[in-house]
Amino acid sequence: MIFGPARLGDDLAGAILAHSLKTTDRLIPKGAMLDAASIAALRAAGHSDITVARLEPGDVPEAEAARRLGAYLSGPGLRVAAPVHGRVNVFARSSGLLHLDPAGITALNTLDEAITLGTLADSMPVAPGDMLATLKIIPFAVPGAVMDRAEALLAGETLLAVAPFRSMVVGLVLSRLPHLKDAAIRNTIEATRRRVTARGGTMLDPIETSHETAPIAGAIARLRASGAELLLIAGASAVTDRADVAPAAIVASGGTIERFGMPVDPGNLLCFGRIGGVPAIVLPGCARSPKQNGIDFVLDRIFAGEAIDNATIASMGIGGLLKDFTPRPAPRIPRTAPKAAPFIAAIVLAAGRSSRAAPANKLLTALPDGRALVAAAADHVLASRADPVIVVTGHQADLIRAALAGRKMRFVHALRFAEGMAESLKAGIAALPEQVAAALICLGDMPLVDAATLDRLIAAYDPDEGRAIVIPTHRGRRGNPVLWDRRFFAEIVALGGDAGARQILARHMDEIVEVEMDDDAVLRDFDTKDALTSLKGIP
Repeated sequence: MIFGPARLGDDLAGAILAHSLKTTDRLIPKGAMLDAASIAALRAAGHSDITVARLEPGDVPEAEAARRLGAYLSGPGLRVAAPVHGRVNVFARSSGLLHLDPAGITALNTLDEAITLGTLADSMPVAPGDMLATLKIIPFAVPGAVMDRAEALLAGETLLAVAPFRSMVVGLVLSRLPHLKDAAIRNTIEATRRRVTARGGTMLDPIETSHETAPIAGAIARLRASGAELLLIAGASAVTDRADVAPAAIVASGGTIERFGMPVDPGNLLCFGRIGGVPAIVLPGCARSPKQNGIDFVLDRIFAGEAIDNATIASMGIGGLLKDFTPRPAPRIPRTAPKAAPFIAAIVLAAGRSSRAAPANKLLTALPDGRALVAAAADHVLASRADPVIVVTGHQADLIRAALAGRKMRFVHALRFAEGMAESLKAGIAALPEQVAAALICLGDMPLVDAATLDRLIAAYDPDEGRAIVIPTHRGRRGNPVLWDRRFFAEIVALGGDAGARQILARHMDEIVEVEMDDDAVLRDFDTKDALTSLKGIP
């Protein structure tokens, strides 16, 4: 590839523009391949000398290089997105444990500065839709010889994979002492249940016993008889030795203790054993809290179907320091106030004239439960974490307000709603409080998008990690609603006519995260007479 300044002329057709340039009526972005029309437009705008990249024989353009190398990253549980600006992102299709080949990744990154691959850390738990890796081609093209070496290196290699979590049946024993409060038992059960269900498991009814070896062993026997594939024991007091009450109950049940203590803090006092082929774990006291601790490291590997032994637990020390504390002479990072959770608002668009369903207003269509269609959509939004909820009205505004009466939401009227969706978006954005960090743009004619779906979109939002625009998908198709970070509000407000905010996406591909949904609710709006007829079967 030849890179440098050049005199603007017809001989630059096929060259790649190195920097974005304005013409009289548009912006020609960097990376654009020049043709006769763009060269003429640049001349008319007064440009004479520009910087370009010209491909040499054998050079592979960035998009093609990214596509070819990205194909080697595909595998079970993974989804490789289409290349955008020389970048290919890899996403998880399922929940599981991420595994990397550090040596292979380093070898690829060492091969040539034109090719880079960044990933999450090894052995991280991931959820569907999480971005695991990004492969970026740095220049506009990769020399053919470099591509040959990169493809030879990747052939037959698995640089990243997701070991899917298995559905396991888990038993929990909780021992009691007089000083232990009921709240502590409840917190332990709830925190444990969340850990189990988050990994796709199910939990048997917990068993409470006195803090003695024989009763705990009896509870273990009952849980094993009920089909427990993993046994967890929450002792009323912390374990202090392999021969302590709870570990002794594992031994009394015919099991062995393989490891007492782990190099993860919090979580040091975990005790790992086995009864036959069933893992049996005495939980550290910190497991009563939902915050990450040593038990999460162990559960991730068990649910991913991986063997756990003394050596495995010993290896968890790298990355196992999960907390800071006051006695350290010099804190590792400046102490600041905890970062507050961002305010995520929801804007429900309910201003349209419903022309495709005329003469009826689709939003007022009655569902079998008596609610209007727009009310069902709004109730899901109100049940989500989004706050505040703003409804944009326009056509038949009084009737829409009446259908939503009594609900905790704010109404704003789009005066020029008849001009198209852009006016509704402007009205909704303008009504957002200053403290709102992002907003879900919800459609009032999508009553099947429930609160759990909305909360998954909110949970995926993290602008610091490049997840500033969150889009739901189903089987590869993008749907609604879309969550937008505040920094895109100005671009949304600048839209006109019946343009939706989706046209902005092409300018911010690196800021998008897709969240795959199990059903097609995010694809189903009801804006035609036939679609509204199908509502009769919706509960």
